[in-house]
Amino acid sequence: MATSYKLPPKQASLEAKPLVRKRRSRMALGVKRAADIAGSAAGLIATAPLFPLIALAVRIDSPGPIFFRPRIIGFEGREFSAYKFRSMHADAFERLLQDEELLKEYKKSLKLMEDPRITRVGKFLRRTSLDELPQLINVLKGEMSLVGPRMLAELELEKFGEDREKILSVRPGMAGLWVASGRQTLSFERRLELELQYVNEWSLWLDVKCFMKTLWIAVRMVGAH
Repeated sequence: MATSYKLPPKQASLEAKPLVRKRRSRMALGVKRAADIAGSAAGLIATAPLFPLIALAVRIDSPGPIFFRPRIIGFEGREFSAYKFRSMHADAFERLLQDEELLKEYKKSLKLMEDPRITRVGKFLRRTSLDELPQLINVLKGEMSLVGPRMLAELELEKFGEDREKILSVRPGMAGLWVASGRQTLSFERRLELELQYVNEWSLWLDVKCFMKTLWIAVRMVGAH
């Protein structure tokens, strides 16, 4: 069952910044949700044959669960489990804690440029974005959108400071402005800027552009590691 992320008292009301929602008409939001339902359903049907093949590859490559389900802070602070094919060793967190240099790098930018915890199959899944296919289930359930800010864990959300409630005013997406702009080749600070830019400038046309650019990047297998 989903729970709600508790914003600090000064950030508790999502109505505190009405300008964020002013640009979003009910019709546009309805079209966006309809596109999410249709797109995720079509995507699941089209990629269904890949699921058992990827699951088998993940299981053969390294011991552990097939899926990785991080806890994500989503729309209006509601928590949910995102679905991904596991791309790291099952003891990835323990390995991070045991390596001081890796832990120091991770705390600085919440990512590792050369992450030794990623499995052989995981590297391929990340380059092709196939590890994120199960998130189509999250989109169909209404927890995510096809396009939106990158999904955030609680530690990442803290980096947004006073803009936390703004970033939580929309559903996280599989594709987005950050991904379309180069994803992991960009600094974390630039990611924050692009995520907020998406929220402030959102439109259906922006969603279309972000989605198409993200598909092109995924096909070319650039910007992910």
